[in-house]
Amino acid sequence: MPTSRQGLIDYCLRELGHPVVEINVDDDQVSDRIDEAFQFYRDYHYDAVERVYLKHQVTSSNQTNAYIDLDDSVIGVVRVLPFSAINTGQAYMWDIRYQLRLNDMFDLLNTSIIYYEQVKQQLALIDQLLVGSKSFRFQRHQNRLHIDMGWSTDITEGEYIIIEAYKILDPNTWTDVYGDRFLKRYATALIKRQWGNNLKKFEGIQMPGGVTLNGQKIYDEAMEEIRHLEEEMQSTYVEPPNFMVG
Repeated sequence: MPTSRQGLIDYCLRELGHPVVEINVDDDQVSDRIDEAFQFYRDYHYDAVERVYLKHQVTSSNQTNAYIDLDDSVIGVVRVLPFSAINTGQAYMWDIRYQLRLNDMFDLLNTSIIYYEQVKQQLALIDQLLVGSKSFRFQRHQNRLHIDMGWSTDITEGEYIIIEAYKILDPNTWTDVYGDRFLKRYATALIKRQWGNNLKKFEGIQMPGGVTLNGQKIYDEAMEEIRHLEEEMQSTYVEPPNFMVG
């Protein structure tokens, strides 16, 4: 099983017949097709990303710019946790939800779970109506998280913001990614397409020994394999729609 980028390249070339068959593809072309395979894999396969919670300490630069810079590996932001839920300090002990749980803890026999749930829902409704949640905007290619709030009044420098997001798995850290079954097949098909596309330029030329190159056949086979794999991705490996924002 491949555990590195070069290992994945070697696997794909062997799958196509190397070294028994000469694969007429330049090293740079192979590298480009591997990048293309990873791009498709990360955009759609549920095993290519992980759900994470990112901690960010607000700086004066964030308050001036009104946005937070995120890492390139973040491909989607789901939500920004309410600030009241992540701030700490003595004042939080007097939060009504804290007091509700504290009082009920010592009177479990006389506490109705139905009433308890109704109170929780009522508090959540009041919080939503009077406070609400902070709306946000995230654009993947900008790597910026814009939170629509008063940066000078709603939050202070040094406070923390918790961001729930989806982040690409780094294959150099989690080397099992290189051995993913779908990724290996898709990368092989892309390299095969490149091989056929290269050979099409010499269609009809007869080689020594009477062998005639048939790049079109290799290209057509590769295109059919790619079409089948992309359909398989959509039907088998894609998360349900709207699983992340951004």
